[in-house]
Amino acid sequence: MKKITILGSTGSIGTQALDIIEKNPDRFQVEILTCGRNIELLKVQARQFQPRALCVESPEDALALQKEFPGMEVLWGTEGLKTLAKEGDSDLVLNSLVGIAGLEPTCAAIDAGKDIALANKETLVAGGKLVMDKVKAAGVRLLPVDSEHSAIFQCLEGNENREVENIYLTASGGPFRGYSLEQLEQVTVEQALRHPNWSMGAKVTIDSASMMNKGLEVMEACWLFNLPPEKVRVLVHPQSIVHSMVQFKDHSVLAQLGLPDMRIPISLALGWPDRIPNSDEGIDFISLGSLTFEGVDRKVFKCLDLAYKAMEAGDSYPVVLNGANEALVAKFLKKEIGFTDIGHIIEREMEQHIPVRDPGLQDILEIDKEVKGKINAC
Repeated sequence: MKKITILGSTGSIGTQALDIIEKNPDRFQVEILTCGRNIELLKVQARQFQPRALCVESPEDALALQKEFPGMEVLWGTEGLKTLAKEGDSDLVLNSLVGIAGLEPTCAAIDAGKDIALANKETLVAGGKLVMDKVKAAGVRLLPVDSEHSAIFQCLEGNENREVENIYLTASGGPFRGYSLEQLEQVTVEQALRHPNWSMGAKVTIDSASMMNKGLEVMEACWLFNLPPEKVRVLVHPQSIVHSMVQFKDHSVLAQLGLPDMRIPISLALGWPDRIPNSDEGIDFISLGSLTFEGVDRKVFKCLDLAYKAMEAGDSYPVVLNGANEALVAKFLKKEIGFTDIGHIIEREMEQHIPVRDPGLQDILEIDKEVKGKINAC
């Protein structure tokens, strides 16, 4: 029986993880659940799964929950997340938080010797070296949950000592595949939130539309698989069946295929090293038809280009890119800026940034706060 902590249990990844756990009661037990402000859904989850502890964003919600669930420990805020991430008997911490909020709890869990199932890509984007050094020092396993990184992870299993020439991250192309820069300038919030293949939260959906999500995944892949950015390539694959590929030095290529269903990589991370049976239908290759691949115009999709530049520059540039993007996506969702303003302002912030070499945790948090404060003041 594997005990699971879910950071962000009311989001898309968290709810799908609980769906898997519900269907496999002999394999998993929920230890801890956390959320931001979706308290009503958290209450439903708490009644069903009976975790040992809960954590929410505000002290007022925590107090109300403690009265309703007197047998559970209820904490709040960042300190509550850090405490619960490292305490208890959890065998695995699934981090499905959104944004840099996932960095501190991840570090706390690693320091406590807990394995991590990582769906919070910003943790590695902003704190890649810090986190990977901690993983090595603690001897824990970091299991990727993103479908692309899970695919690479699967392709590399058994091939650890074979030299990788390139890895290929696939992207659906989002709702604006084939758009010109002029067309992107007219994009509305409503259009950007209509992803053709995947069901995700608002922030990730906007990132997918701007191709920033793929840029963040490039950066995450560099840290997870110890590769330079020039060996991590992006292909647009509209069918979302091939989730990523690995090319070895002999030019042979391994690919991982599956339907666009996040429950597959989530279940792999939860159950590793076992694979959990899936009762849904798999790929019907006869009716599938053709699989196609295209390049990405990085002059049009500026955010992807900026992610490569931030990773190549290193130091604290990835922190600036990530923090600026978080703040700007929030402003776009509130219709305070245009869609292409996201990339333009990130570029400006990176150009003005004075880098910090090998930033520690507090450096990262302070830079993130400074960048967001500057953008939100405009």
